[in-house]
Amino acid sequence: MQIVLAPMEGVVDAPMRRLQAAVGGPDAMVTEFVRVTEHLLPPKVFHRLVPELQQERCGYGEIPLTVQLLGSNPETLGMNAVRAIELGAPAIDLNFGCPAKTVNKSMGGAIMLKRPETVFAAVKGVRDAVATEYPVSGKMRLGYEDKTLALENAKAIEEGGATYLTVHARTKVEGYKPPAHWEWIARIRESVNIPVVANGEIWTPEDYFKCREVSGCERIMIGRGLIANPFLVEQIRDPDAPRDTAVNWQRLQPHLIEFFEDVRATIEERHVHGRIKQWLTMLGWHFPQAKELFQLLRTERDAQGVEAILRDSLNT
Repeated sequence: MQIVLAPMEGVVDAPMRRLQAAVGGPDAMVTEFVRVTEHLLPPKVFHRLVPELQQERCGYGEIPLTVQLLGSNPETLGMNAVRAIELGAPAIDLNFGCPAKTVNKSMGGAIMLKRPETVFAAVKGVRDAVATEYPVSGKMRLGYEDKTLALENAKAIEEGGATYLTVHARTKVEGYKPPAHWEWIARIRESVNIPVVANGEIWTPEDYFKCREVSGCERIMIGRGLIANPFLVEQIRDPDAPRDTAVNWQRLQPHLIEFFEDVRATIEERHVHGRIKQWLTMLGWHFPQAKELFQLLRTERDAQGVEAILRDSLNT
């Protein structure tokens, strides 16, 4: 059993990674993507996006943090992968799944799945540049408009030299609409000879075990399910872990305050309210208490005002 925290642009940032580790945490994490174009990025860019690189070990205790790169130029991907490793990254992941239009129009993310040869070249460019002891992986969706190239793209990632492959079980066009097609992950797993990590639509322990059963994967990546319920890993590992939302909301309250303080220390004050509301919205998918707290904060835009409401509402 191994559970990985998924990379989610604008959501799984350093404060969220710290929170997930503090609550109990997954076995591994992957950063938001570092976008690579035609240049070697300076260290300050990596440090801004992945502040954990400035620690003695890139991660949280025994939880390693893989650095994800997004781009399509094999040479510059390789150069930046080497830089990330030199700065302390324990492994490199390549993004072939981002559905954002701004990314896809620049030939990054899921759009690359239309041309498996570009996927192969990107992986090979990084694998050839990075020392063999450092894992290189790829994260893909099942395709762009459809799934016709799913197996070909998976094989391209393998043949490019990837150590393992993560599959989000939907196409770009399907976005995040249920269901996730875990059966397609099983087909991919049977077509390649590297480990496959399953990802998509895991919200409960029951979803987790069903995904493992259908996909055949022992390693599972979870994104939104862990953001909405940071205790999900605990509940998967321990059938007796509390599931009552009132109990877990009480347990989560100190972490909410810590998260606010971490966000405030990390980003500009004018953006703090939006980041807190974003997480409360996602928590509201699981905790009704988060919906109530969001309503109290809905019109507040000042960071000090947000803090006052949080501390008053959470009795801290």
